[in-house]
Amino acid sequence: MSVNATCISAGDALAVLEAGWAAQAAGGLTASWMLHGRPGVGKTEVVQTLARRIGAELFDLRLTTIEPQDLRGLPYFDHEAAKTIWYRPEDLPDGDGPAILFLDELTAAAPALQPTVYGLLQERRVGRHRLPDSVMVVAAGNRVEDGAIAYEMGSALSDRLIHMIVQADPEDWLTHYAIPAGIHPIVAAFIRTRPDLLETSEESLRRGQMIACTPRSWTRVSRIMETVPDRATRSVMIAGTVGVAAAAEFALLADEIAASVQIGAMMAAARKERAAMYPRSLHGLTALVYGLVGAASHANLGIAIEILSDLRGLGGEGFGGLPVSELAAFGFEMLIARALEKGWEDVFAESPDYAAYATERQAAGLP
Repeated sequence: MSVNATCISAGDALAVLEAGWAAQAAGGLTASWMLHGRPGVGKTEVVQTLARRIGAELFDLRLTTIEPQDLRGLPYFDHEAAKTIWYRPEDLPDGDGPAILFLDELTAAAPALQPTVYGLLQERRVGRHRLPDSVMVVAAGNRVEDGAIAYEMGSALSDRLIHMIVQADPEDWLTHYAIPAGIHPIVAAFIRTRPDLLETSEESLRRGQMIACTPRSWTRVSRIMETVPDRATRSVMIAGTVGVAAAAEFALLADEIAASVQIGAMMAAARKERAAMYPRSLHGLTALVYGLVGAASHANLGIAIEILSDLRGLGGEGFGGLPVSELAAFGFEMLIARALEKGWEDVFAESPDYAAYATERQAAGLP
């Protein structure tokens, strides 16, 4: 059976779950949630981010690695009471503080485990143990058509859940994930240039290829770029992560950007020296913008604002036709979002460069 629920981005799924938590905390809604989606689209990251945002302890149960008794607990006989007593497993939350019980890989769990899970999803209990009201229950899993190990979800299980289908969305990934996760600027620039390569699972399945591009695999590429200095070794690793075709395209862009983007040097240079340090390609400027936002701190935020402000004025030799104003505006949007998240608003308030930028946009009728 197909999952006839709404397809949304990881960022939107996070917003829905936050709203669900707020409704549960207010006493108006107690529900269990199910995130469907292809491997690597970010389902687990959504739940981990939710836990951080609401200050909840995360209990992560991988259902493919446990047996029914791991949830039900183990029995012992109380001779005095003449009863069988069950030891509650330590993996279930029992405190009063906010907590998330994450039932990962639900659709890949053995069918024998599902009846035990029913009680957690609907009655919020297993055996005599009841989940506290402060616990939010979220499950996740792949669909049968995703090419992963998955069982059809029966109606008795599906009826106990609020379903969402999480799909990869390049704009959402770049805006809401790449910067907070510290994604390498070359990876971010590549996905902005080739958004069709963020997630290629369906195409890879159709071609009979084992390796596909996913948000998770590009996160791994980012870590490879940060930690493996040798280009040849790095190329082998990246090809084994996203496939040889995508890796070849990425390598060309990476070489171009690496030769022209000097984020640390630009931030350390005097302002008058920076004009010669701006990349002369769209790829390079895009990587520069992502790199600036990723490298920004309270101490150097004023310098990042200067670099973006000066980017708007580039248009002479070597920059003709490049959308420098649009890139600067995009960079300011991301930098402002990061400043608001970190509490750095004072730097923007005191920056004459940002004041001039804001005045020009206001005069042009832009938000």
